[in-house]
Parts: sequence; structure tokens; C-alpha cells
Amino acid sequence: MQETPFCLRVGHLLPYSMSDSNTTDFSNPSTFILLGIPGLEVAHVWISIPFCTMYVIAILGNFTILFIVKRELSLHRPMYYFLCMLAVTDLVLSTSILPKMLASFWFNSRAIDFSSCLTQMYFVHCFLVMETGIFVAMAFDRYVAICNPLRYSTTLTNHVVVKIGLAVVLRGGIFVLPYILLARHWPYCRTNIIPHSYCEHIAVVKLACVDIHVSSYYGLFVLLSVIGLDVIFIAVSYIRILRVIFNLSTKDARLKTFGTCSSHLCVILAFYIPALFSSLMYRFAHRVPLHFHVLIANVYLLLPPMLNPIIYGVRTKQIRDRLIWLFTHEGT
Repeated sequence: MQETPFCLRVGHLLPYSMSDSNTTDFSNPSTFILLGIPGLEVAHVWISIPFCTMYVIAILGNFTILFIVKRELSLHRPMYYFLCMLAVTDLVLSTSILPKMLASFWFNSRAIDFSSCLTQMYFVHCFLVMETGIFVAMAFDRYVAICNPLRYSTTLTNHVVVKIGLAVVLRGGIFVLPYILLARHWPYCRTNIIPHSYCEHIAVVKLACVDIHVSSYYGLFVLLSVIGLDVIFIAVSYIRILRVIFNLSTKDARLKTFGTCSSHLCVILAFYIPALFSSLMYRFAHRVPLHFHVLIANVYLLLPPMLNPIIYGVRTKQIRDRLIWLFTHEGT
């Protein structure tokens, strides 16, 4: 039986060349095999413990945020509507990868249908783009609330919030769709083993036996034009916000105003830093061991959904007070 060539020994996945035309053709593979975390297979059960813990915290925390905002009428405001959008996005994002990953780690269930793989790829990348769009919406909300407070109620009406939400969803769906169309178009050869724990875009298309520079360049285009512009918009918004804060007359006023957006800043940093690091490392840091690539890719999908409700629960007074009231009320 012909040995399946694979590039784990050199520490990263190398694209296959067209010269290997005598190998098995997987141009329409029925299934892919998710390898998990290459090189750390013996530790999969131990690695699954913190991953599972992060997932449980993310589920409980984000559902708690949704429950509190729904029940508390005083929180029916744009800031908290955007927070609910973020919670739903985090729930879908973490659920898109964790159940299958845990099935692979615990029960060695590594096979995934080709269509299911593309569906998972679409959900992961679509909701990543949606999440960064929600951060832009939240930055805009804070900008209007702090820089133009008298126009806040007329600028961010419920109708406007719905339009922003629809725009975020449509933008994510449209920009990520070419990922799937290109990935479905490529012929696959040599192996159907994905050196990853989920169907990450670059990890999948690198299995194609043709030049996949179009997919790679489009992914870089999305990174720079969508996420890059979002980061610039958020940075400009917060520069203006900080200007207003530093021009306030008293220290107490500065601290109180900054406190209203500090949680948002923490959440942004928790999302963008590992996401940007992982994306750039995949494209440029070829000497980094593959298992480190995969671990970082998992962490940047699992860490923000876990941290976001904790940060907002601790740093947002209205949510914190309501949560404390719920616990004390249930205990009486």
C-alpha cells in the first residue's frame, strides 16, 4: 500500500506540487480526517480539559449575559443589544469547533464529511468577521455616547441598531463565501488528512494539488481590508474618545467616563491580539512548529468567548449589580 506523504516531520505543512500526479486523487473527497494537534496526540485528553473548561465557561457566561439583558428592561439599550450580538456570535463560534474537537480527542472520531468541513469552515470564518464588525459597532456606540451624548438617543435608535446588525451579518456572509467556493473548486490529492483540529481555511486548501495562491491572497485581502479597516476605525474612535475624556474637568468624571468603555477595550485586545498573531504566523512564521500554530488557532477562537462575558460581568456595573441581585434574590 502506498504511503501517504505528509509534512509533519518538518514542522509545518508544505503545499503539494503538480508533479505528484501519480498519487491518489481526492478531487471530490467524501471525508477529511482531522489530525487534532499534530505532534501532541498523546496529550489530547489532557489538552481537552482546559479547552472543555473554556467552552463551558463561555456557554454559561454568554447565556447569562443574554438572560440578564432580556430580563432587565433598563438594559434594553443599544450598548447591551450589541453585547447580546457579541454573546450570540461567541456561542456559535465556540460551538462550531468544540464539540467535534472533543469527539476527536475523547473518542478518536476524526472523520468529517467534505461538506461538513466546508460548513464548519464557513461558520468559523463568517462569525470571526461578524465579531470584528460587532466590535466596530460597539466602538461607534461608545463614540456617540461620549463625544455626542445629546444626539445618542436620536442617532442609535432601535431601527438603526437592527440595520447595523444586518449589515454585520451580511458582510460576514458575503466576504467569507469565496473561501468556500474556492475550497470546493480545488482538486485535492495525496492525502485527505487535515493537520488541524478543525477545518481552518489555510489548513484545508493547502491539501489541494494545484496552485492555491488565489485562496491565500484572498484570505490576506480579507485580513487587511476587512479586519484591518475595522481595527483602524476602532482606533480612530477611541483616540477621539480619549481626547474627550482627558478634556473633562474633574478626575472623577474622567474615571467614570473611561470606565464605561474600558471593558470594551479589554475585549478588543483579547480578540485581536491572538487572532492577528495566529493569522500572520500561519503565513510568515514557517519555522514555528505545527502544533504551536494549531494551539494558537484554537486559543484565539476559545479565549474571547470565555473572557467576554467575564470582562463585561465584572467591569459593567449594571450587569454586575443585576447578577448579584439575581443570586441574592434566589438565595432568600
